[in-house]
Amino acid sequence: MSACVPTRPADPTRTDETSRTHPPHSPPPKPPRRLRISGADLSASGAVFLIALPLSLGIALATGAPLQAGLVAAAVGGLVAGRLGGSPLQVSGPAAGLTVVTADLIHRYGWRTTCAITVMAGIAQLGLGCLRVARTALAVSPAVVHGMLAGIGVTIAVAQVHIVLGGTPQSAVLDNLRALPAELTHVDLAALLLSMLTLAVLFAWPRIPGRAGRALRRVPAALVAVACATATTAFAGITVTKVDLPSWSSHALAGLPEGPAMGLVAAVLTVTLVCSVQSLLGAVAVDKLASSKPALRPEVRRSDLDRELLGQGAANIVSGTLGGLPVAGVAVRSAANVNAGSESRNSTMLHGVWVVVAALLMVPVLEQIPLASLAALVMAVGIQMVSLHHIRTVTRHREVLVYAVTTLGVVVLGVLEGVALGIAVAVAVALHRLARTRITHTVDETGTAGRGGTHHVRVRGQLTFLAVPRLSRVLHQVPQEVCCVVELDGSFMDHAAFESLQDWQKSHVAQGGKVEVTGRAGTRIAEPAPTSNSCCRPWTPWRNHHCDRPQTKTSEPPAGGGGYQLASGISAFQRNTAPHVRDELARLAREGQRPTQLFLTCADSRLVTSMITSSGPGDLFVVRNVGNLVPLPGAESGDDSVAAAIEYAVDVLKVQSITVCGHSGCGAMQALLNSPPEGGAQTPLKRWLRHGLPSLARTAVANQPWARFAGRAPADAVEQLCLTNVVQQLEHLRAHESVARRLQEGALELHGMYFHVGEAQAYLLTEQPDEVFDQVQPEGELRPA
Repeated sequence: MSACVPTRPADPTRTDETSRTHPPHSPPPKPPRRLRISGADLSASGAVFLIALPLSLGIALATGAPLQAGLVAAAVGGLVAGRLGGSPLQVSGPAAGLTVVTADLIHRYGWRTTCAITVMAGIAQLGLGCLRVARTALAVSPAVVHGMLAGIGVTIAVAQVHIVLGGTPQSAVLDNLRALPAELTHVDLAALLLSMLTLAVLFAWPRIPGRAGRALRRVPAALVAVACATATTAFAGITVTKVDLPSWSSHALAGLPEGPAMGLVAAVLTVTLVCSVQSLLGAVAVDKLASSKPALRPEVRRSDLDRELLGQGAANIVSGTLGGLPVAGVAVRSAANVNAGSESRNSTMLHGVWVVVAALLMVPVLEQIPLASLAALVMAVGIQMVSLHHIRTVTRHREVLVYAVTTLGVVVLGVLEGVALGIAVAVAVALHRLARTRITHTVDETGTAGRGGTHHVRVRGQLTFLAVPRLSRVLHQVPQEVCCVVELDGSFMDHAAFESLQDWQKSHVAQGGKVEVTGRAGTRIAEPAPTSNSCCRPWTPWRNHHCDRPQTKTSEPPAGGGGYQLASGISAFQRNTAPHVRDELARLAREGQRPTQLFLTCADSRLVTSMITSSGPGDLFVVRNVGNLVPLPGAESGDDSVAAAIEYAVDVLKVQSITVCGHSGCGAMQALLNSPPEGGAQTPLKRWLRHGLPSLARTAVANQPWARFAGRAPADAVEQLCLTNVVQQLEHLRAHESVARRLQEGALELHGMYFHVGEAQAYLLTEQPDEVFDQVQPEGELRPA
């Protein structure tokens, strides 16, 4: 086994070429990676392209921008944001959430100034990304975000109704609503029929039943709906307004911004806010989708939000400069990308390439699309932005007021004003909940308020310093020498309230009374730990388990024996530990396990791996067997469980280290010494212990240096065999193909460990060939051998 010794610092005086390009003790440099596009990325890019093409044209139509602007934004979103962004699977482009903002900017400042505003918004996003404040945007209440999207959806739908009816929309929602009755009096029947056909196909296509429906649903509904409307127009000879794509030579690019300075600043802030929030929330949503696909690489399943903000900023700068719409992450296209089996950012970038090809080579085809069909498509998108699921969610969390105010504010006042109003209402609601505390005092029916019975003081809401006077007044109404239960039904208690409650509790107990403090549903709240610097994690509740269930030789075991202990332990976990670890375990359930170590140790019940390594859920991939044995390849005798675990940990989980841990008083080593499994009846235990015979033989070799401690000799032959067995099993590990390959690559480390149960002391194997186990000190340093 190779020694685990610190690497000597490189000599700064060396100037030879090898030391400059290839530092010592490092793996050889990898050859440059070639661009390889998988078949899954190729097919996913095609699916996303088929969705993005009609939506990009429709969103450009809804904003009043040149139709090429939608194609420019889609191409830039795929190529620039796809390459530079921090969410590899998120697809960016012109988003429906930006339709209202962009339409208002075009109406106020014109197209060229709107492009300049997009460029400045991109610069602002770059600044925010450099400041690493991406996570701060997620602090905005979801009710505000969903309300903003719902308000934008209502605005889009109302505006597109006019185009569906064959008219022209107004610039404001209220103006569109006032003009709607007049629009209904002279409806363009052809445009209305094409719009109804588009909507019918759009909603019916995903609901086609049976095997044929599953095959047909691979083609995006939006593309089928627009294609049906286009084909109907061509074959029936219907005369309607169609897409008009001017020559790219006349395409308008960004110009110098013109307009009042404060108005331009407000416009830049609005575009920055909507683009950033929508993109960051989209990245989080994509992570949730990707976490359900374990085949994806870890770096693909997890987004870097600050980098995503930088990528979106760069995309907006390029899109605005080239005369494109503002760019943001788009939920529909991103979900389609993940569900289509995308494996990397190559699919997002390829979809941008296809958009460029279509914009250059498919102009005659695109110009056959009726505008009414695109308007119906965008109207459907706007309607879907008012999500019933979001409404039910905010209602369940009692935030429907914030949602409603934000939605109405966006519809009536505008996006920036509506969001500001929604945030103000959300803050007001939070302060109201924080300050609103109900405190009641009751006595159960078995006693009186004087001396008997149990008094109940119930606190509903957050317990802050504002409620301390009322709390103190109610607590002092409780008579002396009675039993009182204080029930705290809230999620927060500040220092002032805690001190007030604790002082009263000490005083009441000193006067002969009893106090029990409970949480929600009557769960008892334990006293704080006596030590101030305790850092025990919630997943180590075994520390004081003897206090709840004393175990003495004279006590009779409860009915049920081990079954009672199992049920009791599970109940204690659900009551005391589960609330603390639920969030962490939920995260691990979403993201899957990513341990960095394979820990192979004995099945001895006294060896608690999480305790001796200070690890928690998801940290260690643990394999336990009798004697912490590693069978040599080909010697498993029908039991491949250890080899399978090693292969899975090394090749699938990509662990960085493997530790073999022996321990004192090992029964397997005692059995090897007392009755080697070479003769007699071959029981399952003896057949298994044959894998320990090389360790026994190693201790019997006269000229072989024994494994030993750095500071003392092994206590007896059993401890000597325990130490030697760790060294021998490490050599068995090296014989496994997957381990040998990763060791050769420099991507894996092997460690030997010995735990003395009685001393609660861990030792690490630190030297070779002397095979010395050195003691790990409490401060975490190793003594020199």
